Amino acid sequence: MRLFPSATLTLALLLSAPAYAQDTTARDGEDDFHTDQAIVVTAPYVRSLDILGNISVLEGEKLAQDIRGQIGDSLTNQPGVSATSFSPGASRPVLRGFSGERVAVLVDGIGSIDASTTSADHGVSIDPLTAERIEILRGPSVLLFSSQAVGGAVNVFDRRIPRGVPEEPVHIDALASYGSAADDVGIGASVDVPVSGQFVVHVDGNYRNSGDMRVGGLIYAEPLREHLLSLASDAADTGDAAEAERLTSAANSRGRVPNSRSTSTSLGIGGAFVNDGGSLGVSFGHLDSEYGIPPRADLGEEPTIKLRQYRADVRGEVELGDGFFGKLRLRGAYGDYTHTEYDDGVPGTTFLNKGIEFRAEFAQNDRGGWRGASGVQYGSRDFAAIGDEAFLPRNESQKYALFTLQEYELGAATIEAALRYEHVGITANSIGYDRAFNSLSGALGLSYQLADGLKVSVSGSRSERAPSPEELLSDGPHAATQAYERGDPTFGKETSWGGEASIKFNRDGWKAGLTGYASWFDDFIYETETGEVEDDLPLYLFRQDKARVWGFEFEGAAPLAQIGGFHIGADVTADMTRAKIDNGPYIPRIPPLRILGGIEANGERLDVRAEVEWTDDQNRIAQFETPTKGFTLVNASISWRPLPETKNLSLTLAANNIFDVDARRHASFTKDYVPLPGRDIRLTARASF
Repeated sequence: MRLFPSATLTLALLLSAPAYAQDTTARDGEDDFHTDQAIVVTAPYVRSLDILGNISVLEGEKLAQDIRGQIGDSLTNQPGVSATSFSPGASRPVLRGFSGERVAVLVDGIGSIDASTTSADHGVSIDPLTAERIEILRGPSVLLFSSQAVGGAVNVFDRRIPRGVPEEPVHIDALASYGSAADDVGIGASVDVPVSGQFVVHVDGNYRNSGDMRVGGLIYAEPLREHLLSLASDAADTGDAAEAERLTSAANSRGRVPNSRSTSTSLGIGGAFVNDGGSLGVSFGHLDSEYGIPPRADLGEEPTIKLRQYRADVRGEVELGDGFFGKLRLRGAYGDYTHTEYDDGVPGTTFLNKGIEFRAEFAQNDRGGWRGASGVQYGSRDFAAIGDEAFLPRNESQKYALFTLQEYELGAATIEAALRYEHVGITANSIGYDRAFNSLSGALGLSYQLADGLKVSVSGSRSERAPSPEELLSDGPHAATQAYERGDPTFGKETSWGGEASIKFNRDGWKAGLTGYASWFDDFIYETETGEVEDDLPLYLFRQDKARVWGFEFEGAAPLAQIGGFHIGADVTADMTRAKIDNGPYIPRIPPLRILGGIEANGERLDVRAEVEWTDDQNRIAQFETPTKGFTLVNASISWRPLPETKNLSLTLAANNIFDVDARRHASFTKDYVPLPGRDIRLTARASF
């Protein structure tokens, strides 16, 4: 495998040190030397990326409470975010209706280096228990990381490369949780030990195990249930009483989703040197995971996936002084990933992926309101699928990119601009395939401070995206997805024009933000069912057409009252995406309108919250796609801090889906036979000392 094009990049990786590293050494009055600071660290060289990006941050007690086995299911309460929810062991984020290659899942700016973009049944190789902070980027700001990720990016900041040196002799972070819906047990801990005033060593370990998931209603949605009962009737008419009974029993099944269990273990070690001149750190991690893919009774297979990943990361930062550039940030990672799909215990297809990524940024010093950063990025992937159901030939891909993000502040107005050039090469020697794509993407935004706490912003963007190897080269059966998938090697680049407008208010505890967005695509690539059958499986084709995507996101919060020692407040979020082929059908698997509202009482020791999430029906569907009924979830939680003056320890008891309703995500391939969990009583303990 050729991972580097030249010795220059080899040397660059060896010298790599952190992108986005920040010295968060403990200061007086702070309880945790990690991150409880309300800053956006994805791009510290600009103020907040609130013009070219709509950013959400999840950390602290809220992150601990929302963590699930997969990163996708951990973020679904955030505006504009859904999840693929293929199974409890495989769930990737869906941002503004986009998933797969169009959503980058990153570890501190570097990709997850796995096979999760290859197919919806492949889990993301990021253990959410390692996360101390997660940022969700939507809009043109994602050009910092990729021109592929037109939907946005999820950036996970873990603890494995320390960002500062703790003052205490040993610093420990720990998290433990139990959820009743799947007997889900998770426990993780990390230890940071300062070896000197400038060097710190880190060790972490995490374990999660969950059984088959219990749901609130029938396992099969009504359209698929009717199909099973029809097959049962046909079997009875032909005298196959056993098959008729099996299909009828499946159609009427309740309780627990079969083969939905999962287990994972991760271990990591790292270290960093930090002083006033910069920092340099490395880490090594290992992940083992095994999870089941719930079967469809009419197709009969019961796949299980076992995966493992070895990963090495390096991050550094060098202070450059008072010249034009103030800092050099570098970041690199290497990953070796394997997973094998088992069918009824028999090994089937094995997926192998070895990849490397490297990025370097020069951050500018502030020059009279002008600041920004420019950099380079390189990535390489050697991917192979081996076995009878290898639907994708072995392929190699390489990516080179140049990018810049600039911000200029002029009184009440601020201008942001981003530009990214990317070269992508894809080769598959076994079929004689060799293509290259050059893309240029850019964005320009303007914000204006209308009054104290009130700001309006507008932005426009032009994006180009190279098709992925999966979209180009897929051609074969895939047992885990129960589909025959076929790409098109002649696809051209996907291009789009996009626009966003937002108004945000934040003053005296009152907050509100409304963002509207729209994109017009040429040669939009999507996967859709055809109604045909190949190798006894439904045939899915990748197609390319003109398309339109539009929608909105809203967030609001208001203080209501002060009762005793409690601050009472209310909040609401809402989001909606529409996506349609021009003069054609709707794009498949687009989440419907959703509204989430809550009321919360915050005190010195106790926080109490109740919330209601309403999701609309989704009847705007593609051909051969089934509609999805809407649902209403009611959740409640209470958090207790025994040591309120430090916030070092918190205990949270939560009840999710209190009324045990039948709920399904329209973005999921498996929604008709893998609902969301039923009533889930969850206990979470978080400690930092």
